[in-house]
This record gives sequence, structure tokens and C-alpha cells, in this order.
Amino acid sequence: MTVGGTVERDFEKVRDAFAEAQKKDRGGAQLCIYRHGRKVVDIWAGADPAANRPYTDKTLTILMSASKGITATLAHILVQRGALDLDAPVARYWPEFAQNGKDGVLIRHLLTHSSGLVNFDADSGFVVEDMCDWDKCVGLLERMAPLWAPGTAYSYHALTYGFLIGEVIRRKTGKRLGEFLQDEVSRPLGVELWFGLPEAEEHRVAQHFLPGKPWDMAKLVARQKEQGVDFDNRLGRAMEAQSLRTFPDFDVLNTRRAYAAEIGAGGAIGNAAALAKFYAALIGTVDGVRLLSDETVERVRAPGPKLMPPGDFAKLPTAAPARPALGYALSTPVTPMLGRGSFGHPGAGGRLAFAHPESGTAVGYTCNNMLWDSMSPDPRWTGWTAALREAIGMEAA
Repeated sequence: MTVGGTVERDFEKVRDAFAEAQKKDRGGAQLCIYRHGRKVVDIWAGADPAANRPYTDKTLTILMSASKGITATLAHILVQRGALDLDAPVARYWPEFAQNGKDGVLIRHLLTHSSGLVNFDADSGFVVEDMCDWDKCVGLLERMAPLWAPGTAYSYHALTYGFLIGEVIRRKTGKRLGEFLQDEVSRPLGVELWFGLPEAEEHRVAQHFLPGKPWDMAKLVARQKEQGVDFDNRLGRAMEAQSLRTFPDFDVLNTRRAYAAEIGAGGAIGNAAALAKFYAALIGTVDGVRLLSDETVERVRAPGPKLMPPGDFAKLPTAAPARPALGYALSTPVTPMLGRGSFGHPGAGGRLAFAHPESGTAVGYTCNNMLWDSMSPDPRWTGWTAALREAIGMEAA
């Protein structure tokens, strides 16, 4: 396996582990790591099969749910300026949102996936292509009633997250999500990171692909029914619609319409170098830029109150209380990152970006082969994360 790029001394084992993992991947990947504000690893390998070309440092990819960490950060920039209040009703900034019992939904409920707006209503008319229509999605969310009492349960807002937080940002700043990202992050840091990719850059995007058959979400729903979940109610129908109509159709994101759209939950486009520098600037100063203060970092990575899944989903054998942080994923057995203290966000198929403040480390990993099953750590991560721990003097996980 040929690996391009550079590593600083003492990080050679990170490169070797990355190369070993990518041998088994017919797609491509990039890995970039910052330590105390300095780039120490910047490597890439593999292929972009759709375009029959190598995966290089110039390659861009859609970041899937790693986008959520970016969207959350944009909100926290406003919070630390005093422009947003985490405990304020969303309707303070977005008055139309208060319809149908949502006057008690708080900004923190949006960030912690506890707002009760986990998906669009099954009878709303939403189809997966509508994720590219900001105004339609925002209008549906304005008119929707929560699927549970806000703040009382947790369920991952896979798609609605970006529209909810992004519209608050737009109402407060007058800027759409992509414009705010460019003004606050991409241009100051000099990174290639977009919500709404310019058409002139589209030729650089490596399309993602599934390694085998599409995920069988119908089998998952059938098993949940056997385990006692009633899908014949608003919550059940909304969750079933998400599983059967939204999750399986990742090809929609391989289109110019999706690249141009500002999909805050999963549509950011960039590269590993941009993600690593972005997270490095959350925990320290990079090229004169610091995005979040130490106080903000401590607040956003603190686990919140314990919340169970809503309704019948709390009955599932796999159901467990979650303690969601304010817009970021924390270290778990599935996404261990660098262990306790890490915060960031994975993305469908294997994207991963995070920071570990205690060690001054920030990481970005991108890929185009949708290998990660979201049930256990991606084998492509485990070797280089172990090598990274060794290189920076952390104990083995």
C-alpha cells in the first residue's frame, strides 16, 4: 500500500498502521493529526473507484454526520459571544417554531437530540431528496408537534439536527449555515470545509459507495416489532419512515444538488486536514485562530443528564440511558477516539473527527468506502489510534 504525505518523527507507526488498515479497503482515506497546534501527521492512500483515480491530499469527500460537530461548533461560537442562550426557548430566535406545542423546546434540547423532532412526521410528505430543500424542511419542522415531551428522552436526530440548529443560526445572524461557516471557520483557518460546495470544486469529490448490499433496515424494524415496539403511532411511524426511507438512500448525497445544499446534519464537504485543523482550533490556537475558549470546551464535552430512548424504544434489549453532550459525541466503546475526555463526531461509513484536550491532540479521518457498521469500532481506526496513543505517551486503551 502506497501512502502519500508526511509524518513527524515518532509518528511513523501511525503511518504504518494506517497503511496496513487501508490494504483491505478498495476505497481511499486521509488521516491528519495535530498536536499542540502543529500538524504532525498528514497522509493519504487508496482510490476513488467511481472516478478511477487515486485518493490524494486534494480529494474532498462528504463528511456525513461528522458534519454535526461542525454545526454544533457554529452554535457554540454564538453562545460564547452571548448571542445565544442554551436555556432559551428556540422560539425566542425563531418565532414560527413555537407552533404545535414547541414553545418549551430549548436550544440545549436541539443540541442534545432531545427535542422530540427526531424525524419528520411519516405523513408529512417528506422524501429523502427533500433534504436538499432547506425551506421545505424548515417549514415542516415549524408545523410539527414534538414526538415526545422535549428534554425527557434521547434519540439521535440524524437528519433534522442540521435544519434545527442551522435555522437558529440563520435567524440570529442573518447568514445561512454555509456563509457563517466560511466567515467564522474556513477563511480564518484557511481550510477547505464547506456547507454548500462551490461547483468549481465538485470535480475533486470522491463519491462514497457501499461495499456490499444496502443496509437491511426493514429487518431491523421487523426485529424491533418482535421486541415490543409499536410502530402504529406517531413516534413509531416517524422512526419507521426514517429507517426505511431515509437511512438506506446514501446515493442522494452523491449528487450535485446535495453538494450545493447546506445539510448541517450530514452534508459538509471537506478533507481530513480541514477537520484536524478545525478541532485543533477548538482546543488551542492554530495560526493565530482559536474558535472555542477553554470554558466553552469544558461545557460542551460534559455529559448531560441521563435520558432513555422515547416510548417503546426504551423496551428494547439494547436500550440504555444516554448522557448526550452539547452537540458532540463523546468516547464510547463504539467510537473510543482517544478515550475519556475526547469529543468530536463520527460519520456514517467511517468518517471520524475529534479532539482530546488533555493531550493537545486533534484528528481528522475521511474515507469513501462505507465500511463502518456503527455497531463496533471501524477496524480502519483501531490500528492508528493505538499507534497514536503510543506516540503521545498515553496508556493503552
